[in-house]
Amino acid sequence: MNKPEITKNKVKNVFDNKYVKVFDIQYEEGKHYLDATRRTLDELTAIKSDEELKRMVPDAVSCVVILNIKGKEPLLCLTREFRFPAGRFLLSVPAGLIDKEDIEKGNSQSTLFITAEREICEETGIKLGPSDKMTVISPLLFSTPGMTDESNAVVQVVLNRVSMPKVSQDGAEGTECFDGFIMINKEEAIKILKAGNDKDGIYFSTYTWIALMVFVSGMWQN
Repeated sequence: MNKPEITKNKVKNVFDNKYVKVFDIQYEEGKHYLDATRRTLDELTAIKSDEELKRMVPDAVSCVVILNIKGKEPLLCLTREFRFPAGRFLLSVPAGLIDKEDIEKGNSQSTLFITAEREICEETGIKLGPSDKMTVISPLLFSTPGMTDESNAVVQVVLNRVSMPKVSQDGAEGTECFDGFIMINKEEAIKILKAGNDKDGIYFSTYTWIALMVFVSGMWQN
């Protein structure tokens, strides 16, 4: 089957505000598809060529934060963040949007690290140190491409410390609303994965699932 041809002149903006836009994509004569996005028309994923897509900067970075404290069992750091579309606090990873300034400061990988470092500091109060290690797990993932072109990079951050760092959610900004931290070991992470929800029976996001899988797999130790 041939790929539908989507060009800029076949895309119409039907809703536009500071935080989200909706575009009507005409992919065939008389056939339309709605795309919710954070992007402008010129940056819309749907109209990018394959080569442009390969160079595309994601909208945000999600962080797999692992506390590797000397002499202690490794722990995965998760938060409880209120997610307005879900209407409740969800088990989440530190995450945030990539700013234009982040892109201007570095190359494709360092941009992700700049965003990750800032968001971890804002959402956990932890400042990265020289012994900590950041790795890109995935440069770009689409979480719900049937509805939106929103994308996240996934960055793994291993905090190699002698003692447990102090954590705080005082740096939350804008609509961010948190209800504490959850520091879990491998056994607890496996239990959550098997249940498919947290201790209160509440489901979580794709990126939380990725963090749990990375942690229990041990791939972060490589």
